[in-house]
Amino acid sequence: MKTTNIVGAVVLLAAVGSLSYLAGTRNAPPAQPSAAPGTAPPKGPAGGPPAGIIIEARAPQVVKLPQSITTVGSLRSDEAVIVRPEIAGRVVEIAFREGQRVTRDQVLVRLDDSVQKADLERARANLTLSKSKYERARDLRAQGFISGQAKDEAENNLKVAQADVELAAARLAKTEVRAPFGGIIGLRSVSVGDYVKEGQDMVNLEEIDPLKVDFRVPEVFLSQVKAGQVLQVTMDALPDRTWPGQVYAINPLVDANGRAIAIRAQVANTDGRLRPGMFARVRLLTSEVRDSLMISEESIFPVGDDKYVYKVVDGRAQRQKVEIGQRRDSRVEILGGLSAADTIVTAGVVKLRDGAPVKVANSPEPAQPVGKADPQAPRKGDS
Repeated sequence: MKTTNIVGAVVLLAAVGSLSYLAGTRNAPPAQPSAAPGTAPPKGPAGGPPAGIIIEARAPQVVKLPQSITTVGSLRSDEAVIVRPEIAGRVVEIAFREGQRVTRDQVLVRLDDSVQKADLERARANLTLSKSKYERARDLRAQGFISGQAKDEAENNLKVAQADVELAAARLAKTEVRAPFGGIIGLRSVSVGDYVKEGQDMVNLEEIDPLKVDFRVPEVFLSQVKAGQVLQVTMDALPDRTWPGQVYAINPLVDANGRAIAIRAQVANTDGRLRPGMFARVRLLTSEVRDSLMISEESIFPVGDDKYVYKVVDGRAQRQKVEIGQRRDSRVEILGGLSAADTIVTAGVVKLRDGAPVKVANSPEPAQPVGKADPQAPRKGDS
C-alpha cells in the first residue's frame, strides 16, 4: 500500500512540472532573429525607417575651361656632351669633382705634355734659324749674289717653320681637355695614370637649366600646335609640383609610321630638381575653350581601373561611374557620367555604399552658370 502511494505522488509532481513549463512558454515573448552585420542600415527611433548617413553634397560647377592635349615625353639636357680627348696620352691630373658645376673653357683633365713641349721648343728653334736664313737670303738677293729662286726657297722654309710652331702649340694645348660649355659634370670613367686613346669617353657634361621636353602628339592636332604655346609638365617622381614651359620647336616632318608630330619645349629648372631622362607628363594648352563640369576630387573614388562618385537620388546614395579629364588644383573635369543637375556627395564618401540612405547636412549649391570663366583655370600665356 505504501509503494502505491509513493508512485502516485511522483506521477502527480511530474504532471504539475509539465503544466508549469507549458504555461511559461506560452507567456514568453517571441525570440528576435539575429541580423547579419552590414546587411541593413541602422533602424530609426522606435523601429521607424532607417536613419540617413550625414553627408555633404553639391552640384557640379559648369565653367569655361581651356582645352588641352595630354601626352607623355622625356626631359633632355639643354646641352649635353661626352668629354673626349683629341689626342692620346697619359692622364696626369683630374681637375674637377664629379657632380660639380663647371664653366666654359675650364680645364677638366690634363694629359702628359712632355713630348708636346719638346716638339714646340724644337719648332721654335727651327723657326729662329729659318728666319735668320731668310733675312740673309733677302740681303744677298738685294746685292745680286744669289738668284731669286734661292731667296724664295728661304722664304718658303720660314713659312713652314712658322706653321710647325703653330702645329706644335696646338698639340700642346690639346693636352688640356676643357669644358666646351658650362654645366654639371657627371661621373668620370678615367683616373690619374690611365692611358687614354684619342676619342675615348672620359666624363659627361650636362647643362640642365633650362631643360628640353621632347614629346609627340597625333597629327590630328597639328592645327592646334604652334611655337610659343604654353604647356604644363608634371613628373611621376615629383608629384607635388607642376612646371610651366613653352613650345619652341616643331619638327616639320610627320612620322609616317606613328602619324605623330615631334615637339620640343623648354622648362626652367632653377632649383635643379629635374634631371635629364625623367619621364614627363605634358599638358599642352590650346586656344579652344568649352563648357566643362568640374567636381571636387574628394568626391571621386576608384573601383579597379574605373572612377566613381556618389549621386544623391531620392534621399539615397547612388554609385555612378564617371570619365575624368583635366585637373585644376583640387577639382577634376568630368567628361561623362554626370550632368549639371546632379547632386554629388562631396564629404562622407567613405561611409557610403550603393543605396544607403543619406541626409545632406549642407544646402547643395546650384551649378555655376554657364559662361562664367573658371578663375582657377590657367590662361594662355600664364607661367
